[in-house]
Amino acid sequence: MNTHRFGELEVLCHSPSGRARPTPLLFVHGAYVSAWCWEEHFLPWFAARGWTSYAVSLSGHGRSRQREHLDSYSIDNYVRDLDEVIAKLPAAPVLIGHSMGGLVVQKYLEQYNVPATVLMSSVPPQGLMGSAYGLMLKKPMLLSDLNRIMMSEDVDISSLREALFHQPVSESDLRRYYRLSQPESHRAIWDMTLFNLPQPGRMYQPPMLILGAEHDMLIPPDQVHMTAMTYGGEAEIFPDMGHGMMLERDWEQVAERIAGWLEEQGL
Repeated sequence: MNTHRFGELEVLCHSPSGRARPTPLLFVHGAYVSAWCWEEHFLPWFAARGWTSYAVSLSGHGRSRQREHLDSYSIDNYVRDLDEVIAKLPAAPVLIGHSMGGLVVQKYLEQYNVPATVLMSSVPPQGLMGSAYGLMLKKPMLLSDLNRIMMSEDVDISSLREALFHQPVSESDLRRYYRLSQPESHRAIWDMTLFNLPQPGRMYQPPMLILGAEHDMLIPPDQVHMTAMTYGGEAEIFPDMGHGMMLERDWEQVAERIAGWLEEQGL
């Protein structure tokens, strides 16, 4: 792995050992985490199969700029982060966004085109209101625990397991993930809830793969199907998985589906 500084942004990169495919991949993380979530499995896995694979830590996340000003960052700021990174890549990448990162990818497509996009358990274009309402009804304590994570308060580690995982995860990994987690911008949360939702009529429409997880507590399958319906596609729901699809025990099933789809697109 190489850690690059793209200006003030942290970008993790894995390069293939042999000849690289012409189209790189850029992974975009969700709320409460940073580029590390792709480093666990996806970056080395895709690089081993020929794709130069990058993951950005959005402003205020990881080791990117101005963590102390996190709450000042909007979804538009995160879109500009993508533009800043992509301008420095050797070719336009496939964008792969998880959760909040999927919404950032959708907003990016209002201004720019890319060869293809993958949305993993993405915030739908209709925003967070539907999933937040469902969470309040089904798991009210989980929502309050996530808010405490956002406020950097101590929280029962089991709430992180409930939010991200359906499959078994070791206590040591869970504690490590918790240490790597962080608050999210209140401004970005409000943007995703109401104030800056994607406008599909203004967006470029590259090939799009839309993935979800059967037991996702945060972006449940009905929300994933809503995204697919909006963009005229079909959602693919992975059974026996939770929200953190790239960290679940069966993460490789998701990676293999993405890789197969990219090859179908000639990428």
